[in-house]
Amino acid sequence: MKTINALALLLVFNFGFAQKKFSKADVEKFQKKINSEYADPKTSPLMAEDLKTFKSLDFFPISETYFVNATLVKAKGGKVFEMKTSGTRTPKYIKYGTLNFKINGKPFQLAVYQSLDLIVQEKYKNHLFLPFSDLTTGKESYIGGRYIDLEIPKGNTIAVDFNQAYNPYCAYNYKYSCPLVPQENDLKIAIKAGVKTFH
Repeated sequence: MKTINALALLLVFNFGFAQKKFSKADVEKFQKKINSEYADPKTSPLMAEDLKTFKSLDFFPISETYFVNATLVKAKGGKVFEMKTSGTRTPKYIKYGTLNFKINGKPFQLAVYQSLDLIVQEKYKNHLFLPFSDLTTGKESYIGGRYIDLEIPKGNTIAVDFNQAYNPYCAYNYKYSCPLVPQENDLKIAIKAGVKTFH
């Protein structure tokens, strides 16, 4: 047992945290789950007329290119700020850190945030919010950008699978108020992964 614990510590100290591998099965599970939620009147954000004919969301082809192990650099002294939304609501967030990663050999950065409303709940105390826009935004993907849900890692490496990027609820129903993607999270690359635009 001591040997196993020592090995675990060695992995943490030498590599920050053991890197995760891409899993097509995980993406398929995500797609099945979100389709199930959207088809259920109790959990669906869809408008009544869309729900009647809903069969599946439209996804980009699953691609390992858009799975990355990012290095997380925690923000120092992050200040609370009000994130703009598509409505009048201004929820409070804090910048948790910056993700550094590469896609096709090119370096990119994205900020991750924590919702002050969510982190007080036990279920979401480790939740990280990753909103982003890219060169598909307003074309193949939703004009307001997309989101990815993450959790605070045990080390300084965090797996980000853009294949699991989803649209905010306001992409489907004008009744919702959704956080707008901060300017610092606009990627100068086409992320052809995740959920496409609706209709």
